Amino acid sequence: MAKWLKEGKSENEIIDADAKVRKTVEDILSDVSNRGDAAVRELSKKFDNYEPENFVLTEQEIENAISKVDKRDIEDIKFAQTQVRNFATKQLESIKDVEVETLPGVVLGHKNIPMNAVGCYVPGGKYPMVASAHMSVLTAKVAGVKNIMASAPPQEGKPHPAIVAAMHMGGADQILCLGGIQAVAAMAIGTESIKGVDMLVGPGNMFVAEAKRQLFGRVGIDLFAGPTETLIIADETSDPEICAIDLLGQAEHGPTSPAILLTTSNKLALDTIEEVERQLKILPTAHIASESWNEYGQVIVCDDIDEMVNVADDLAFEHVQVMTKDPDYFHKNMTNYGALFLGARTNVAFGDKVIGTNHTLPTKKAARYTGGLWVGKFLKTCTYQKVLTDEASALVGEYCSRLCALEGFSGHGEQANIRVRRYGGRNIKPYGSAE
Repeated sequence: MAKWLKEGKSENEIIDADAKVRKTVEDILSDVSNRGDAAVRELSKKFDNYEPENFVLTEQEIENAISKVDKRDIEDIKFAQTQVRNFATKQLESIKDVEVETLPGVVLGHKNIPMNAVGCYVPGGKYPMVASAHMSVLTAKVAGVKNIMASAPPQEGKPHPAIVAAMHMGGADQILCLGGIQAVAAMAIGTESIKGVDMLVGPGNMFVAEAKRQLFGRVGIDLFAGPTETLIIADETSDPEICAIDLLGQAEHGPTSPAILLTTSNKLALDTIEEVERQLKILPTAHIASESWNEYGQVIVCDDIDEMVNVADDLAFEHVQVMTKDPDYFHKNMTNYGALFLGARTNVAFGDKVIGTNHTLPTKKAARYTGGLWVGKFLKTCTYQKVLTDEASALVGEYCSRLCALEGFSGHGEQANIRVRRYGGRNIKPYGSAE
């Protein structure tokens, strides 16, 4: 039976914290809905000390921002975007329209239609999340989205040059310098100066994630993404130094980012705890990572590999990094995860920044029912039907007539009956059913 050598906050404590976030977000969304630009401007000034004439950047402002980015940084962004574009293109190629004649004269199909307008949020609070521009803007572009709006918060009172560059290079049609709840609210609800979109995508802190949750229905969302979660699955063959940095490397995202070690080795568990404490003394972002580790970090020891699979599936974490003697066992047997990172040679940071897979992934157990952001999230798979012959219309109509009568739907039934009469030459009494 699994035992916890280290536990984080209790479920009740987390629920209480979530409730406070929920109320804050609810109030802000209501304010933006009622007051539009005025509310957005006040919120931006309050949270980011930023109050420009217009939150939508002009072409000149975009060019000015890009000019401040180091040439090497531009090349690195290009490399990362090439990897993301290549993989997204292969994903798109795997998605096919369908058309099939299921009965003589009956044609059914589906068509994959890109969304018209998408809002991409790029986090930029403690860290300028340049990579999020690749993951959302670029993937939407590959999917064929017509209008891509991208938004990121200001850094030191102005647009962050590298984020603006990545958004522009990724294919954003509009770029906003606006952060947090007010950004996703403005994009989703729309204001006097910002046209609302059809779907919101992108990761964010607990407030952004909650705002997306509350806005779902008014607009579509990709998934619940944030705060980040990391699970390291390891055994006696694993290196505690690598385990520790892979935990802390994600814990540094924010003070509410869970990082968990799941192992069959009690020695590795204890050694990793010790190594985490050593690294926290030298890690430049220890002031964030230590809070996350202390409050949300866990170490779980299981009896065997199958118990690890069960515990991991129950956790349904965003990032699952597997460093065991047989990583493929988890690839074959796990069902609930945002993304897998198999073997010690790879890690979550590769996926977050450069390798080509998407880093916008499900959190808070959403991995039980969805995967991460990908080209397919920007497509609507819409069905259609054609009936090409009188005979086919009459044949389907007879079955439809009787099935509608079975359910008591007279109007539905008459839709079928009129076609049986007109195309099949049969005399069915009004609002009756085909014999």
